[in-house]
Amino acid sequence: MIAGSLRLPRRGITAILGGTIVALLVVLALFGPTAAPYDPLKLDLLARLKAPGTAGHLLGTDEFGRDILSRLIYGARTSAWIAFATVAFAIAFGTMFGIVAGFYRGWVDRLLMMVNDALLAFPGLLLALGIMAVTGASREAIVVALGLAYMPAVVRVVRASVMSIREREYIEASFVMGNTELTTMVRHVLPNCVAPVTVLATTMFGWVILSESALSFLGLGVPPPAPSWGNMLATARPFITQAPYLIVLPGLCIAFTLLGINMLGDAVRDWLDPKMQA
Repeated sequence: MIAGSLRLPRRGITAILGGTIVALLVVLALFGPTAAPYDPLKLDLLARLKAPGTAGHLLGTDEFGRDILSRLIYGARTSAWIAFATVAFAIAFGTMFGIVAGFYRGWVDRLLMMVNDALLAFPGLLLALGIMAVTGASREAIVVALGLAYMPAVVRVVRASVMSIREREYIEASFVMGNTELTTMVRHVLPNCVAPVTVLATTMFGWVILSESALSFLGLGVPPPAPSWGNMLATARPFITQAPYLIVLPGLCIAFTLLGINMLGDAVRDWLDPKMQA
């Protein structure tokens, strides 16, 4: 009884903290231009490398005199937009292919899973690097590259769920009632895949933010001077001893964002999985 009473508040605190961090990221993504005190692209060489709290800049300035706080806010906007678009891309196409493979089985399943396993054989970041090297750096290219990199995991999860759902009595009843295969998949199969896909989507959101930061750090992400947390880390390397806050601040933004997403993802998993509530 004591362990159970202690477990529930801990889960609630985890959900609240994670939800607060994610909500802050969403607010910055939606209202970033209003919240930013300066233009993140405006140069001021007379105020370059000012320490936090000086010259009217709360978090200091970078090597070109640009306000760090404004660039972090716009970087959150960039990361959130790319993460949402990438997760939507991966979930939409991964769910579609997973349902088709698990529902029809046979040669359709073998063909789709052959392609899926080929994509899955490549590490996600390495596959995205290869695609970005061919297509060039842009937000749209990042979404497609990371979406293709993480889509195979969605296909695997959805296919496994559908193969179990396909044997249920209500699926046979749907056919007996005269429903088509498409109607059965949309009305009866797809809703039963929502829970595992939701849990995977929350986890994937953090993966995408980390991968986008890594691509930007390597010079294949959001092209400068547009701010992103990854390219802010990359441009700050020459000044790590002179102005360490240039590295610490975007690094903390990435770390706290991933922490919040993981905490929220754990809470969503506990809520959707009855076994975790026992």
